Amino acid sequence: MIEMFDERIVATGRLPLFGFFVAFIVTFVLTRVNVRLIRSDVRWIRNVTAGDVHIHHVVFGVVLMLAGGVASLAVPDGHVRLDLVAAVVFGMGSALVLDEFALILHLSDVYWTEKGRASVDAVFVAIAVTGLLLLGVRPFGYEGVGIDPGGGDLSGLYVAFLIVNLIFAVLTLLKGKIWTGLIGLFLPALLIVGAVRVARPASPWSRWRYDQESRRYLRAVRREEQYRRPLIRGKIWVQEFIAGRHDLIPPELLQRRNEAAERARRRLRGARATGRAERRAAARAERRAAARAARAARAAGARGAGRRAGVWAERRAEAHDRRGGTSRGRARAESRLRTRAASRRRARAAPSEEEPPPNRHDRVR
Repeated sequence: MIEMFDERIVATGRLPLFGFFVAFIVTFVLTRVNVRLIRSDVRWIRNVTAGDVHIHHVVFGVVLMLAGGVASLAVPDGHVRLDLVAAVVFGMGSALVLDEFALILHLSDVYWTEKGRASVDAVFVAIAVTGLLLLGVRPFGYEGVGIDPGGGDLSGLYVAFLIVNLIFAVLTLLKGKIWTGLIGLFLPALLIVGAVRVARPASPWSRWRYDQESRRYLRAVRREEQYRRPLIRGKIWVQEFIAGRHDLIPPELLQRRNEAAERARRRLRGARATGRAERRAAARAERRAAARAARAARAAGARGAGRRAGVWAERRAEAHDRRGGTSRGRARAESRLRTRAASRRRARAAPSEEEPPPNRHDRVR
């Protein structure tokens, strides 16, 4: 066993990668055990907090990744042990970061929800890719083709092989076969199988190319139900075995949700109360404005009625005077008649300023 380790790992220069692989798996397992104990409300272990702020372990992962990456760049060539230490630190940080990959993806605390399974998928991908690299498998079969010894450039055969594999990888991913596409980067034969077979029903290729009533779509649905659904249930079982069930809400998260719901209900009640108060104030303002308008209309009507009454009273008095309805009115009418008659007499009796011409009958014969 030791000889195989020396031959396959140490002699090939994969010792730092092996340290990264082991540190990644161990840190991930310990982290999941830790969070499941916290979820079970164990007294002697709690979340890391700073006041009211919950510090997620992705923060420590970012710090460890930064330290390990910078250290690996700063270590001189030939110092295998220092490279191993830097790889171990980087692997620990990578496990902490990928364990909360769903939180980074959704920018929300979805660790214990169904969306949190994306973190486990990301960890599985990292483990699979690192394991294949440890076994000596290179992406796109790089070692099997070799390098052009003439000028150091890649040979034309490798370039063509690389382009074909990239096309098959893109087709496989578009058909919804994520795992086949990722592992096919190391085993190109899987890319050919994934690109040739029918796409998954919910994949972009199926939406673009398949009709809902076509034979290919129906065959894809049948294969999804027969083969892929059991695999998905098995993957979910493995995820729940490793990371815990996602449909069980921990007490801390349940309390936070209840508090958030209570704050939302309070805001809603406050908004409703504010809306009712505003509506009542608007109704009172409308009633006051209507009352002022009614009073102004009544006042204007009263003034108009008074003026009209005075005019009609004067007219009735004049008409009554003309008709001589009362003794006083008759006296006024007689006085006006006498005045008018006197003025006419004076006008007739007044001599003219010029001498009238002599009448022809008055001439002396």
